[in-house]
Amino acid sequence: MKAQTQQDIGCQSLVVIGAPRSGTNMLRDVLTHMDGMGTWPCDEINYIWRHGNVRYPSDQIPADKATSAVSRYIRGKFDAIRRSSDLDVVVEKTCANCLRVPFVDRVLPEAKYIHIYRDGIDATGSARKRWTADLDLPYLMKKVRFVPPTDLPYYAVRYLWTRIYRVFSRDKRLAFWGPKLHDMQSILEKHTLEEVCAIQWQRCVDAADETLSSMPDGKVIWVKYEDFVQNPEDELARILDFMGRDAGSEDIANAVAGVSSKSMGKGRQAFDGAEIERLETLVGQTLSRYGYL
Repeated sequence: MKAQTQQDIGCQSLVVIGAPRSGTNMLRDVLTHMDGMGTWPCDEINYIWRHGNVRYPSDQIPADKATSAVSRYIRGKFDAIRRSSDLDVVVEKTCANCLRVPFVDRVLPEAKYIHIYRDGIDATGSARKRWTADLDLPYLMKKVRFVPPTDLPYYAVRYLWTRIYRVFSRDKRLAFWGPKLHDMQSILEKHTLEEVCAIQWQRCVDAADETLSSMPDGKVIWVKYEDFVQNPEDELARILDFMGRDAGSEDIANAVAGVSSKSMGKGRQAFDGAEIERLETLVGQTLSRYGYL
């Protein structure tokens, strides 16, 4: 079999872009129910994306950090999962990629993108729970399998610190969670936890939109979370059409069988009226742009 070129690997890749708690897991799981489409057996592969830049201070890694060595390593991991699982399309979902779409696109220049977005207040309420969550060892061990061996010591120390921090934190929160912004420490010092989550959502959505909006036609599709969970069969059919893939109505119905709209509005319900007003003031410009305010 001939060696895979950069273009070969890229055109076999579908990258799901979305802020934390915006339905990215749900969408990835639906897509990987389709024949020939699959992904890694873990939640995210941020460890792979950051290899070669492991000490970069945030997840906002610029495109020029996608050196030939870094790109070759990441593309190799895409190629390996494609070969081992006999996939036509590798579906990848790592929320931190919102902050570095130009970096991702330099690594996989022929990849297609799905940008899924959700009401930011809803996403904020859900994200706040993750900042204060207990240790989920099985979840962690699935991800550890994909940490590059040379990066293990760095992540071990980092993980231990965030867990120790949670014990002594006034809010009983982790030292960090989710996509890391370049000024995250300053944001944590100046804002409440729900405000931090709202800012994370806004920065992720804004950064992704800035780059994705300038890409050529046919490279990006936008999916509204609320539309997807209320009309999953129609929305999945629209995505598959964007990808140029055919699927029968029965296959589509089976893929979305587990999709539910019961989480709509749940995050908002975690806040009282004054909290919602404060958050809407904080990130209102982005909420308005997406029709949530």
